[in-house]
Amino acid sequence: MPVDVRPEVLVRRPRSDVAAFMFDPANDLEWTGGITSSRPTRPGSLVEGATVERTARFLGREFVYGYVVTEHDQDRLVEMKVDRPFPMTVRYELADAPTGTLVAIHASGTPGGFFGWATPLMARQVRKSITADLERLRACLEP
Repeated sequence: MPVDVRPEVLVRRPRSDVAAFMFDPANDLEWTGGITSSRPTRPGSLVEGATVERTARFLGREFVYGYVVTEHDQDRLVEMKVDRPFPMTVRYELADAPTGTLVAIHASGTPGGFFGWATPLMARQVRKSITADLERLRACLEP
């Protein structure tokens, strides 16, 4: 059974401002919960082929994981392949809205190993974690 969640939030800022902040790993610690470090292999905004290594805590476990950007569309989309806590695809999706930017994070993958038996719990936890990240992102960007 796969995990497939897509929480979203409205951020009352132009899409280019949201992308500049959200797509720059230097800002990860400000809005991404559960991570204790974020180390991009090159400075600046995420582009196709960029890689980042993070240290995180999830469900009481600490681990290091990496991601590689597999798709990038200027200030609209970044898609990443993530290897831990289980292999998944994570997409940051930005769309214009009448009063700002609609921001979604779409995470999908199939837990295995330690997490495989608890897929329904994993889906709820991933949704909860992403929703909290989006709220932190909004708090960082809205005055």
